[in-house]
Amino acid sequence: MPSATPPELNPAQQRTLHDLGATTDARPTFPEHLGARLRADLDAGLAEVTADLAPNEVLTISKHKLGQVHACEVRLLAEEAADDPFEVTVPIARGSIAHKAVELGIHWTGEPLPLDLVDEAMASLANTDHWLTDFLQTCTEAERAELRSTASDRVAKFFEAFPPLSAKWRPVTESSQIVELAAGRVRLRGKVDLTLGAARGMTAGKVIVDLKTGSPNPLHRDDLRFYALLDALRLGVPPRLVASFYLDLAEARTEAVTEGVLDAAVARTIDGIVRLAALRAGTVAPTYRPSPACRWCPIAADCSTGRAWLADGGWQEPE
Repeated sequence: MPSATPPELNPAQQRTLHDLGATTDARPTFPEHLGARLRADLDAGLAEVTADLAPNEVLTISKHKLGQVHACEVRLLAEEAADDPFEVTVPIARGSIAHKAVELGIHWTGEPLPLDLVDEAMASLANTDHWLTDFLQTCTEAERAELRSTASDRVAKFFEAFPPLSAKWRPVTESSQIVELAAGRVRLRGKVDLTLGAARGMTAGKVIVDLKTGSPNPLHRDDLRFYALLDALRLGVPPRLVASFYLDLAEARTEAVTEGVLDAAVARTIDGIVRLAALRAGTVAPTYRPSPACRWCPIAADCSTGRAWLADGGWQEPE
């Protein structure tokens, strides 16, 4: 991305351009065999994991699943065992609608008006084979109005804080990533909200952006490191930068991608996969890790550890 600031940008857009952009000289160059080395490290760490898998089972890992296994393992197993059908609500739906609307807006001809983009996104997903299709076809007028309102707020905040994305920056939305390890028995999956730029040889140029609402969370950094690892494994060269962009703050929290960052992602991924396979196979006992999430845990009523932690005020933010 260029470093020059066009005069028509507002201060938030100028800040975004500054935070995500870089001159050619500022882009790092990585060793030629980095991708192969990272893959070898992962395969070595996962060599024994197939012992905990059923015959022909392929263990699929996403950033969400890694986050679950590194949090409370008791809650993870309880949620996987639950028979409750997944119920779509407006708060659940609005994120996907907003992401689809942003995707349309980036490639829109003319001025991208948030409500128009949201309406187009809802119409598109209502007529495709998507997990939101049934909800969009059957929701009440009140639910539809609330969904339009809350999703358009997110879309408006994106375009208020991002500069217009030139085709030269190679913007790509909702980009899927798949990596297979352990002779195909383990599959890593990701879907990136937005990428900008591209590598040239072993010189990194891509920026991975995850769009967020609410407040910053350390888990968001781990999610982005996982995305960076997947890109390094797929392409052989990692992205230059990863960023959580907080729409409510109009602010990007960035981290430069280094070999150390990727090695940390490798270690976390191996630990999570090995632990998840063992938990599902029943060869290890799950660990309680109380956190603010105990407030909405499905087994909170029967969990003495979580109840005691909440009663002790562990969920409260420090003054």
